[in-house]
Amino acid sequence: MKQIAIIALLAGCASAEQLDPQKGAVYSAMSTLGYTETSHRQELKELTGVDPVRTEWCAAFVNAILDVNNIPGSESVSEYPLTARSFLRWGVPVQEPIKGDIVVFPRGNQGWQGHVGFYISTYHTNGITYYLILGGNQNDSVSYELYPASSALSIRRHESAF
Repeated sequence: MKQIAIIALLAGCASAEQLDPQKGAVYSAMSTLGYTETSHRQELKELTGVDPVRTEWCAAFVNAILDVNNIPGSESVSEYPLTARSFLRWGVPVQEPIKGDIVVFPRGNQGWQGHVGFYISTYHTNGITYYLILGGNQNDSVSYELYPASSALSIRRHESAF
């Protein structure tokens, strides 16, 4: 499989990002950019398997996008795949993110609560480092949001990306 991918890359038939399943997940997620839980409720429900109006759906969104790209989601490592923190056991922890990595953040005031999304890029503003995250349930939609890098609980990468 890797030989075919390298040949396709060298022949100009595919970009490196298209051949990396984890980065491919970012492109799948981007296809739903702007979906809101009210105006795209049915589409999000079909994609994630949960009602986005009634359920916190960031982890369901990440799992659904991974599934579309044939990457096992957090259900492969957790009994609670609908929680963002289920991704704390998924993949391999890394220190420096690359596009497509999954980043877990705290959210709320309960130890089990969190937020999860796909890393896109890093920004530095006024001495603070931010991660641009593409995720679901960000302002009730699929969107880009900046999160302080210092608040990240973990950066995770699928084994296939190594």
